[in-house]
Amino acid sequence: MRIPAHSVCTAIRDDIVAGVYERGSRLTEELLARRYGVSRVPVREALRTLEAEGFVVTRRHAGACVAEPTEQEAGDLLEMRSLLEPLGAARAAQRRTEAHLKVLRGLVRLGQERARRGNSEDLRSLGGWFHETLAQASGSPALTSMLTQLRHKIAWMYAVEASASPAEAWVEHGAIVDAVARGDSERARAITAVHTERSSGTHRLRFPSGGERVRNSQHPVNMSGLRH
Repeated sequence: MRIPAHSVCTAIRDDIVAGVYERGSRLTEELLARRYGVSRVPVREALRTLEAEGFVVTRRHAGACVAEPTEQEAGDLLEMRSLLEPLGAARAAQRRTEAHLKVLRGLVRLGQERARRGNSEDLRSLGGWFHETLAQASGSPALTSMLTQLRHKIAWMYAVEASASPAEAWVEHGAIVDAVARGDSERARAITAVHTERSSGTHRLRFPSGGERVRNSQHPVNMSGLRH
C-alpha cells in the first residue's frame, strides 16, 4: 500500500517537534525512507512541504537539514499567534456552526473538570483541541492552516510551564465560547487576546542539548496507523 506524502510529512514533523531529530541534523531521503517504511518519493515530497513550513532547510553539500531558528524567530511566532488567534475567535463569532459550539462547550466542561482535579497532561491536550476547534470555527481554511503551523512550531521551540491557575484559563475559554455563541466578535477577540497574552508568559525557549543526534522515533516503522 502506498503511504501518502502527507502522512510521511506528519510523521517527520511530529518527530522534529518531539526532538527525535536535533536542530541542524541531516535528513537524508534514504534514512527517512527506511525509518518510516516508505519509498523515497513521499519522503522527498514531505521534505519540500516541511521546508516551506520552516522546519527544514536545504544546505549546500549537506542537503536537507532540520532548521535552526533564532531566538528572534521564535519570539516572532508568539507575536504572530497573539495577532491571529484573536482574529480567528472574532471570525468564529461570525461563522461558527452549532456543531462547533457543541464541541467547544464539551471541551470547556472537560477542561474545567480536569482543572479541578489538577491533571496537567489532560489539560494540555484539551487546550490544544479547544484552540484547533476555535480556529476551524473561523470558517477560514487559510487562517486555520496558519494557526496549526504556528502551534506546531511553538511546540517545537518552546517548553510550556504548567499554569499556576489552570481553572482561570478554562474560565477564559468558557468566556470565549459564550462570546462566540452570542455572535459578539469584538468580545471574542478581546478575551482571546488577553488569554493568548497570559499563555505566552508560560512559554520558555528550548535549547539544544548534547547527546545523540537522533533519538528513538515515537513512530513505528509500519505507518498505516498514522493520524492525519
